[in-house]
Amino acid sequence: MMPAFLSPGSGALECPPAPASAHAWMPSSPCGPECVETPPEAGRLRFAARLAGIGAVAVSFPVAYLVTPRRHRAGLQRRYARALLSCCGIRVRVVDKRGAEVEQQGLLVVAGHIGWTDIIALSAVQPTAFVARADMVDWPVLGDIARRVRVIPIERERLRELPGVVNRIAERLTAGERIGLFPEGTTWCGRAHGRLRPALFQAAIDTETPVQPIRLRYLDRHGEVCTVPGFVGIDTMADSFRRVLRSKGVVAELVLQPLEQPGTDRRDLARRCEQAIRGDAVDRAFADIIGRDEPGSESTELTVQAPEHRHPKLPARV
Repeated sequence: MMPAFLSPGSGALECPPAPASAHAWMPSSPCGPECVETPPEAGRLRFAARLAGIGAVAVSFPVAYLVTPRRHRAGLQRRYARALLSCCGIRVRVVDKRGAEVEQQGLLVVAGHIGWTDIIALSAVQPTAFVARADMVDWPVLGDIARRVRVIPIERERLRELPGVVNRIAERLTAGERIGLFPEGTTWCGRAHGRLRPALFQAAIDTETPVQPIRLRYLDRHGEVCTVPGFVGIDTMADSFRRVLRSKGVVAELVLQPLEQPGTDRRDLARRCEQAIRGDAVDRAFADIIGRDEPGSESTELTVQAPEHRHPKLPARV
């Protein structure tokens, strides 16, 4: 069945077919450049200042990390993540719905995937190592950060390597680390999303580790869903980087949902986390339609009450 967007009151609108995959189980997204807004709002001087700020963060972080005592490195990583987002013109808003739960040492963190800024936004809440595409360590700026936080590489094209990735996640969870992953397996524009693939959830079940679902979305200055950070389709890193640095008023909103206990069934765990991440009935309708289950300015962190969710209007795609 072809993926589709839903627009409240307008029914389903067909998307272009997802691009060809290396194998039948490889996640793919129909989102492309036409999904992403490109408002060039920031001027040249602001763009240059942001670029210089990113360079300063990239140069100073390795030095600061090495000279900082181990017990203070978590706070250092949070501050640098917020500084890097600030240089990108993105503020952070954290909505904590975890209640009085005790902070976990070993924890699997899951969220939807929109773009490269997701990793920085999640790190601004709590330092986390990530499962990420294998070539990320070669990217400018982010590559060095990826190596510092000990990214677990995954090559989606090589299905046979998946059990090894699950084992590495399990080992790191057992050692008490926080491991973040994006179970959709690819990026979406932020207005639509894919299913949470169950495979990597097996690491939480094998180690009896709780899972922290985080609802991540980007908002514009009017509080509507913003697709500027989307890294989709034929986007290059340079395209996405330039678009983010020229934006204004973008807020990364992260809703920390109550922990999900692992249980014994990875598909059930994935469904529970998906419901926690997607929220309302309209969002869950997206997940039922898209895809299938796996076979077999200054960065400021605010803690606020969860706002009433308003599903954005979605553009027709032809």
